[in-house]
Amino acid sequence: MFATFTDKIKAIFLASNIDEAESATSQTLPLLKSGSVDDTSTDGVASDASSSDLLQATSGSLRFSTQDLDIPTTDTISVYEVKKGDTLSTVAKLFNVSKNTIVWANDLKSQTLSVGDTLVILPMTGIKHTVKKGDTVNSIAKKYKADVDDIAKFNGIASDASLSVGDVILVPEGEIAVTATVTSKSGKVTIKEKLLDNYSYQAPSGFLIRPVLSGHKTQGLHGHNGIDIGAPSGTPVIASASGRVILVKVGGYNGGYGNMIILSHDGGVQTLYAHLRAVNVTSGQTVEQGQVIGQVGNTGRSTGPHLHFEVRGAKNPF
Repeated sequence: MFATFTDKIKAIFLASNIDEAESATSQTLPLLKSGSVDDTSTDGVASDASSSDLLQATSGSLRFSTQDLDIPTTDTISVYEVKKGDTLSTVAKLFNVSKNTIVWANDLKSQTLSVGDTLVILPMTGIKHTVKKGDTVNSIAKKYKADVDDIAKFNGIASDASLSVGDVILVPEGEIAVTATVTSKSGKVTIKEKLLDNYSYQAPSGFLIRPVLSGHKTQGLHGHNGIDIGAPSGTPVIASASGRVILVKVGGYNGGYGNMIILSHDGGVQTLYAHLRAVNVTSGQTVEQGQVIGQVGNTGRSTGPHLHFEVRGAKNPF
């Protein structure tokens, strides 16, 4: 029996030594750079898999190595309170993310942290793009179906900045599909699925309820297992399941989420509610399923009033 698709990807990346560049170029903040991959490693991968055929990433006519992908080992969102002596580098190392991931997700104006600050640590997935002649931030965003402002904010550059050939730009939340080809005794088996939608755990029936009782779904699964529900601004948003509020963010970009709430539930499941107009709960509060926790809004990276709703650690049933 073959290992799961996610296990194959993790095995590749756990075999890599990924270090963060310590010095910034004239146009970018420090970005993750990939180390070498041990092609002989088979930890977590079916023993009869051909390493030469193992993984290719595609998006339409695009094709690139999986070494160009920044893939987190977990989809869990963490919350961290800054302590004395903490720096952006030490916190990034603690959670095995780049400094830019923290800066982008928390809309930080500087790299100086203050004791008591609460940081949201998103397990951000992105694509590392090496700038070629003629590339612009806009053309890179179009290539990976990403957002121009997100790329600019994450890399610390202007959206109309001139890019130098050879610079490495990380495209946060770039949309791609991955094709894995495994050679077995009976022939080649090809598995194709969207990278960010691989959530296999099925929560019990009724564990999660629809977070907006009115409105309609305007976009299916995208990003981190999220959907969009369009509804008038001010429409009540309810807790999809009973749990505890682990994060509330009001004001700021917050990785494009705008005003947001994250709840933690039994079984390691988390739900995220973004683009809110108003928030009715506070961090640490216990909420019941169906309790009103906020209102539909249009904050962050949003093109109209809607709720962006993510389920992490389980399938999104909506």
